[in-house]
Amino acid sequence: MQLSSVVDRLDEELRTDDYADIDASANGLQIGPEEAEIERVAFAVDGVRETIDRAIDADADLLVVHHGLSWGGFDRVTGRTYDRIAPLIENDLALYVSHLPLDGHPELGNAAGVADLLDLEDFAPFGEHGPEYIGQRGTAADPYAPDDLCDRLETDLETGGQSVQHLDFGPDEIEEVAIVTGSGTDWLDEAVEAGADALVTGEGKQAVYHEAREAGIHVFLAGHYATETFGVRSLQGLIEGWGLETTYLEVPTGL
Repeated sequence: MQLSSVVDRLDEELRTDDYADIDASANGLQIGPEEAEIERVAFAVDGVRETIDRAIDADADLLVVHHGLSWGGFDRVTGRTYDRIAPLIENDLALYVSHLPLDGHPELGNAAGVADLLDLEDFAPFGEHGPEYIGQRGTAADPYAPDDLCDRLETDLETGGQSVQHLDFGPDEIEEVAIVTGSGTDWLDEAVEAGADALVTGEGKQAVYHEAREAGIHVFLAGHYATETFGVRSLQGLIEGWGLETTYLEVPTGL
């Protein structure tokens, strides 16, 4: 399959252009020729030297990641940036990136994956970011005891052996859950306004402790990496359906 065809199909499914003005990430094809034949695609959360090297070792023609290399452009291609870009070009490995479009996608997205993991129902968009949403909220099929929800996250997420942090300030039963993966505590007030009993995200900020305590809501910090494996894995399944060989590169950070 031609690289341009893969890129066009991904951009259409993920509505890449709709996020152009609100995402610091340069989503879409970041590195690669306009035309190339693609047979094998690698997937990873982070576009870093380790995943680039492993994609090259796997003889991949395209690496698809959530966190790419260009965040507002490059001033200079030196140092760490050069060390990441050079092997891509030298080995004809194209790089496709989907950041916020892959966070909020209602079926393929990271938040949708966490919602599925928690058996939530009645999904609705959550996490307003300009005109778009980057998260999901839903209702637990069976209400969770707070410790049980924490255990579910620790057991089923790729946390790198780290514990899920739980700010235990909400009700004894959790029914309504809001999700913004990665760094999502800025959406705590929106979760409260939506009537959520809990906000599930990846990493926190100092202020969220007192904000959650004063609002009476649970916050689960399950790891930035751990909450953002779902999107690229979903894209892997999508692209396998297009007849391409795929491989997933698991590099958990524990953060």
